[in-house]
Amino acid sequence: MDRIPQDELAALEKIERILPATSGSEVWAGDDAAVIDLQGHALLASVDLSVEGVHFNLDLSSPVDIGWKALAGAVSDIAAMGGEPLRCLVGFSCGNGIDIEGLYEGLVQAADRYNCPIVGGDISGGAHLVISVTVTGSMPEGSQPVLRSGACPGNLLYVTGPLGGSSYGLRLLKERAGEGTDVVVGSANMVANYVKDETEGNYKAAIAKYRRPEARIEAGRAASIGGVGAMMDISDGLALDLHRMMSASSTGAELDHIPVFAGATLEDALGGGEDYELLMATDDPDHLMETFSLMELPAPLEIGVCTDKPGEILLSGQPLPPYGYTHLL
Repeated sequence: MDRIPQDELAALEKIERILPATSGSEVWAGDDAAVIDLQGHALLASVDLSVEGVHFNLDLSSPVDIGWKALAGAVSDIAAMGGEPLRCLVGFSCGNGIDIEGLYEGLVQAADRYNCPIVGGDISGGAHLVISVTVTGSMPEGSQPVLRSGACPGNLLYVTGPLGGSSYGLRLLKERAGEGTDVVVGSANMVANYVKDETEGNYKAAIAKYRRPEARIEAGRAASIGGVGAMMDISDGLALDLHRMMSASSTGAELDHIPVFAGATLEDALGGGEDYELLMATDDPDHLMETFSLMELPAPLEIGVCTDKPGEILLSGQPLPPYGYTHLL
């Protein structure tokens, strides 16, 4: 067997070739969560890894924030299917000196927020802190999981909110650490104590996006009820995740507007990752907007349209390559 390459897309393609093909009505590898048929009812299952030095830095986030982020990121995969989280399992390895109590405080805070109690897990020693969160979920009565593969030419593309906030927040934290200024990593507060003149930028909100991301469970349900054909969460950056959705759907896309988080850059929005907003494709935008309004959620933001040119992703008429956050060093 070939050694797994450093390119993440190539690595995933190799793994999917090794794994058995999807069976019957189930959905296995290749979407935000697996779909398992339990006597006619869909069980959703997803696992997410958070690795020190790859997904978080102990100098920039508290153990409480790291625990929250690990579980919220895993729950986001359930949101991306239009499902509701049920239970989760947490495993982790760590070296000496890790504040396990603080880590679990953050995990439990997120579990309470998403009504997804932690029911077990495992623990081991290791050179670095690694957290594995497995989440199960269910579909509300009468609904089916929303896959990445259901986009069609002519569908309009939407996101649930501005992009790039997490990347911007991380950059602010790194800049502050470079200045030798305390970034308050020991705080369990929802936002960092990063206070400059508020007119200079959206500092607190950006750092909260990085440290305490929100899984869009309610928006995922609204999108499912609103009849979207395809959906996924934006965890690795719009440029990369849009390519994933269009590839799964055998379509292309033309983008004409990217909503950018206040203070962030277009590059943050396209390739920064960890926004956890939802990307949606629909042939009935009026129904989608009406559903979000009825559920008292912010209206989705239109970014473009699906085309009949598979593999071709354009932004303002220019090719948009598949780049973003990679989990392989």
